[in-house]
Amino acid sequence: MADAATATPDAPDQTGFLGWVERTGNRLPDPVFIFFYLIIALVVVSVACALLGVSAVHPTEVDDATGSNAVIAAVSLLSAENIQRLWVEMPATFTHFHPLGYVLVVMLGAGVAERSGFFAAGMAKAVKAAPKALLTPVVALVAMLGNHAADAGYVVLIPLAGILFAAAGRHPLAGIAAAFAGVSGGFSANISPGQLDALLFGITEEAVGASALDPLWTANIAGNWYFISAMTLIFLPIIWYVTDKIIEPRLGPWKGGAQAGMDDDTSPDPTEHDGALASKGLRHAGLAALGVIALWLLMTFAPGTPLIDEAACLTEAGAPVADCSIHTQLSPLYRSLVAGFFILFLATGWAYGRAVGTIKTHKDLVEMMAQAMKDMGYYLVLAFAAAHFVAMFGWSNLGLITAVHGAAGIESTGLPLPLVLGLMVIFAAVLNLFVGSASAKWALLAPILVPMLMLLGISPEGATAAYRVGDSATNIITPLMVYFPLILVFAQRWQKSFGLGSLTAMMLPYSIWLLVSGTLLIVAWFYLGIPLGPDAPVSYALPGGQ
Repeated sequence: MADAATATPDAPDQTGFLGWVERTGNRLPDPVFIFFYLIIALVVVSVACALLGVSAVHPTEVDDATGSNAVIAAVSLLSAENIQRLWVEMPATFTHFHPLGYVLVVMLGAGVAERSGFFAAGMAKAVKAAPKALLTPVVALVAMLGNHAADAGYVVLIPLAGILFAAAGRHPLAGIAAAFAGVSGGFSANISPGQLDALLFGITEEAVGASALDPLWTANIAGNWYFISAMTLIFLPIIWYVTDKIIEPRLGPWKGGAQAGMDDDTSPDPTEHDGALASKGLRHAGLAALGVIALWLLMTFAPGTPLIDEAACLTEAGAPVADCSIHTQLSPLYRSLVAGFFILFLATGWAYGRAVGTIKTHKDLVEMMAQAMKDMGYYLVLAFAAAHFVAMFGWSNLGLITAVHGAAGIESTGLPLPLVLGLMVIFAAVLNLFVGSASAKWALLAPILVPMLMLLGISPEGATAAYRVGDSATNIITPLMVYFPLILVFAQRWQKSFGLGSLTAMMLPYSIWLLVSGTLLIVAWFYLGIPLGPDAPVSYALPGGQ
C-alpha cells in the first residue's frame, strides 16, 4: 500500500474554533522540545522555590529527630549535588525509565505480528465475515480491539471499512467514521491489556517512585483490565448508534457504487488479507495463541510453578496469613504479563508468517523485530527527554510539594472524589487537542496528578484510568493527531470535496458521546468502588495508614 499521507492535499484555511485549534497546535514545538523547555523552566522554578523556602509536610515520612512528620523542602536543580547527579546518572536515568523497557519488550513481539500480516488478516477476516445488519458494530468492535495492532488499525481497517460499507450499499464515509471512532476514539478500550497499558503504567510507576510516597508500589499492566473491558461494552453501542442514527442519515444515501474511488493507490488490496492462505495462517496463529495461553496457565496454576507465590500468604512459621488475597499470590503472574504479551505476539506472528510465506527463515523474523525497533526511534528520543523531566521533577521535590498542597486545596473545596476524576478527564481531553502523544501528555501530568490523587485516597491505577478516558475521546476531532491527514485522504477517495472541516464535523458527535459516557463511567465506577483490574482497587491508603 502506498504512503497515502504524502498525498494529502492542501486543506483550506480554517476559521472559528477549529481554525484556532489548528493554528495554535501547529505553533507548538515538537513534544521532545516541549520537555526540554519544561526542564529549563523547572530549573528556574526550583531555584526560586529553594530561595523562597517553599515546603510541605510529608504525609508518611517521620523525622527521627523530632518524631513528627518530616518537612519536604524545595531543592534547587542548580545545586552541586543535582548538577553532579544529572551528568553522572544520565545513562541510568534514561535506561531505568520504566516505560522504556515495557514498551520495547512488547513491541518486539507486536512488530512481528504486524509485519507478518497477522494483525491485518485478523481484522479483515473479522470484518468481512460480519452480516450486513451487524456491519457497524463488528467494524467498531474490531477497530477497538485493533489498537493492539498499532498502525495496522489505521492503515488497513479504516479504508477497508469504507470499501465494505460501499459493497453493502451503505455510505462508505459512514464505515470510515465508525472505524476511525473505534480505532482512535476508543483507543483505550479493549478486552485485554496491551502495549498501551505497558506504556502508561510504566509512566505511572515512574511517577509513584519519584514521589517516594510508596516505595513498594509496582505497576501491574492489568491494573485497568476490568475498566477498559467495560469501556469496550459502553463504547460499542454508542459508536453503533451514532453511526447508524446520526452520521449515516446526515450523509444521505450512497449512489456511487461499490467501486467508486477504487482506482487510486491508497486503497488496501483486500486480497492481501483474505483467501485460503490467510485463513490457513490465522488457524496456525490461533493454535500458537492457545499454546502460549496454556503455557502461562501451567506456569501459574500447576503446583510449585514460578508464576504464583505460594509463600506470600504464609508467615515465617508457615501459618496462613489472615485475610490474604489471592492477588497477593498472583503478583508474579501480573508482573509477567509484559513478557507474556511479547511471547503471544511473537508466536502468533511467527506462526502466521510461516504459514503464508511472509516469514521464510529465522532471518526474516529477526529483520521484522529489528524494523519494529527502528520504528521506535522517535519514541526513544521522546523517552530520553521525558525520563529526565520526570527524574528532575523528583530531585527538586516540587512534584510532591505541589501534590500535597494540591490535595489540600481539593479537599478544602469539598468536591467528591469521583467529581474530581471527572474534571481530570475533561482536562486531559482538552489538552489532547494540542498535544497528541498519549505518552507525552501522561509524562507531563503524572508526576503531579498521580501523587496528588494518592494523597486524596485514589489509587495510581485510578489516576491512569481517568487519564486514558480523556486522552482518547478527542483524538478524532483534532487535526494535530498524526493520522488525521491520512483519514482525510481515505475519505476523499469517495468524496472529493470532503475537507478538514467535514471530517471534524463528522467525528464531533462521536467525540462528544464518548467523552460524556466515559466521564460518567469513571465517576460511577468510583462511586461504586469496583476494582479497576486484578489487585487494583479504586481507593488507596498510604503505607502506615497515615
